[in-house]
Amino acid sequence: MSNRKRIKLGLTYSSLRDVSKSVNQKVNVIGVVLETSFAKETTGTDECCILRIIDDTHHDVSMSVNVFSENIQRLPLVAALGDVIQLIDFVVNLHNGEVNIVYKKSSSSFALYKGKDGDDLDPYQVSSRFYLRRKDKMLIDRMRKWLINFKLVEDSSKFPMFREFKEDTYINLACKIIYHNETANDELFIFAWDGSDLQPNVIRSNLEDELKHSLPLQLEHLPLPRGILCTFPTMGSIIRITFEQGIHKSHLHLLCVGQWVKFTNLRLKVDDGLWHGIFTLTTKVRYVQNEDQLILERQRLSDERLSLISQRMHDLSFPQPLSITVNYYNRMTPVTLMSVLTHSEVTAIFKCVVRVVAATPYQAELLCSPTTGRYNMRLTLEDSTARIHAYVSDEDGETLFDGYPGPEKVRMKLKKLLGTSDSDGSNDGVKGALRNPPWVCICLKSYYLSKDDIWGSRNFRVFGTKIMEDSS
Repeated sequence: MSNRKRIKLGLTYSSLRDVSKSVNQKVNVIGVVLETSFAKETTGTDECCILRIIDDTHHDVSMSVNVFSENIQRLPLVAALGDVIQLIDFVVNLHNGEVNIVYKKSSSSFALYKGKDGDDLDPYQVSSRFYLRRKDKMLIDRMRKWLINFKLVEDSSKFPMFREFKEDTYINLACKIIYHNETANDELFIFAWDGSDLQPNVIRSNLEDELKHSLPLQLEHLPLPRGILCTFPTMGSIIRITFEQGIHKSHLHLLCVGQWVKFTNLRLKVDDGLWHGIFTLTTKVRYVQNEDQLILERQRLSDERLSLISQRMHDLSFPQPLSITVNYYNRMTPVTLMSVLTHSEVTAIFKCVVRVVAATPYQAELLCSPTTGRYNMRLTLEDSTARIHAYVSDEDGETLFDGYPGPEKVRMKLKKLLGTSDSDGSNDGVKGALRNPPWVCICLKSYYLSKDDIWGSRNFRVFGTKIMEDSS
């Protein structure tokens, strides 16, 4: 397709390269949808959708297209990224130094066509006032043919992996969608994975609040059913992506379970020590080609990581634990907490490398039951794949703390697990303090409370593990 303006039955089509010459003027454009936002509410009464498009003259940097309407159904509902869009009588604006194309209710119209794999030259969505001209189909066909041989080159450094997350920020993300979940109050969670491990976070919650306001095991209010968890990878972190208020689920079909996708300008945030993504008003879903080199590389890396499981090379995939604990089942191969949650048998024993991110009670003098005088406490354990509660009671507590050495020694051992210190001046080194628990190796045993519901009543307890004394 040439860079000249295309004249078809009275309509002049501008290439994207030439659009910048027509600021404050109306243009007609045919392009390929590279990115789309979800439909969202404006500050007024309209709904809005923002696309970014390319053509054969302007593909190193895409151009923004803003469409407004009274309702979502009248916005461009892109069936697949890479589809072709036809814009008639859109106005060229200059905003913050960037040229963009804007829909005007009084005159603009649009049509959407299937992309390079389409053979039907009729649009699958048209707006009001749109009229399809016979010769327009030739331009649509030419755009499809150009797209067949077009290779989108992405800089992998602009799409960090989960393991590279370091702070609250906005990022581009290439990941695999592994599940959608819509809660009873219409809150949508997207579960995403790329095979790598998220960095652990400092824990900011107050241990004094743990009894009434426990550190959550997950961001959603209710845990997922075990049947769903069993479809998840057992290696590598999973992040939840939620949607900012005012964003509609207009393009959820672009986030198919099992497919790799790209997000641009996704917000990253940490709550209660858990990483999660937020689909904001400026976040978009990006076109992924069949042989996308960035996605192929991420698939290769994740496949190699998963292969370590089948080869039983687990030690290559775990953080190095500190020598704070010793285990009586030291020859066992460590597994992730997701492996524990999805294990095929309800009762089993495991060895895990975890962080102890919370404990209740946390005061040494309260760890023993007032009626029995024996240990009774709950730990919150975390690794890169999940969080769980694990209980410590009776003889398991005696093993963990090496008998009943007295409140001061128990306090010091518990503080080692929780990653607290006395630097804040509090009695137990935990009140109001930031905590950075170390990685430690522990043994777990799963059990059930009710024979009538063995999976629903399944719990975990720490056993066969002892906290070492300081060598000093």
